[in-house]
Amino acid sequence: MAIMARTGPPYVGRASGGVSDARCLADSCAERRRGLTASDGYDSRMNAADANTPRTSIRVLLYSDDSSTREAVRLAVGRRPAKDVEITDWLECATAPAVYAAVEGGGFDLLILDGEAAKVGGMGVCRELKNSVYECPPVLVLTGRPQDAWLATWSQADAVVPHPLDPIAVASTVAHLARTGATQVRSY
Repeated sequence: MAIMARTGPPYVGRASGGVSDARCLADSCAERRRGLTASDGYDSRMNAADANTPRTSIRVLLYSDDSSTREAVRLAVGRRPAKDVEITDWLECATAPAVYAAVEGGGFDLLILDGEAAKVGGMGVCRELKNSVYECPPVLVLTGRPQDAWLATWSQADAVVPHPLDPIAVASTVAHLARTGATQVRSY
């Protein structure tokens, strides 16, 4: 039985940065009165240069048989891994057949596969997708250790991040793949 869960971007609270919660609430109310909301991409902390930066909105498929790994990846990436990259939708898959079905359906801009998943690992899934899906989206493979980067080369992964997951490395790699769709393996 395939387990798939569709989730929106994880809630990201507004950081006060030393500003009181009342001030943040007041800013939020003022934004709503002007008709500007976070879903419109407006944030009162952005400057004019940030507002003019073009954004890349992406849909991400996340595969791991371990729900805690999926949660760790979502938290590491967040809703916006970079100023110009926003994740609009996550699809979580716990089995390889669910991944194959979802990718064949199309619509994903990035795939994140856990190389340490049980039964069918993310590296095998990656190789199968790269060899069978026309214009396969970029793939980020999570390896068990940095020394496994060579296996990711075999799997034809576009990028590699080892466990334990470094949130900065994961977010920057996701942002890089979203911007460029790179086809070379990067290891951290």
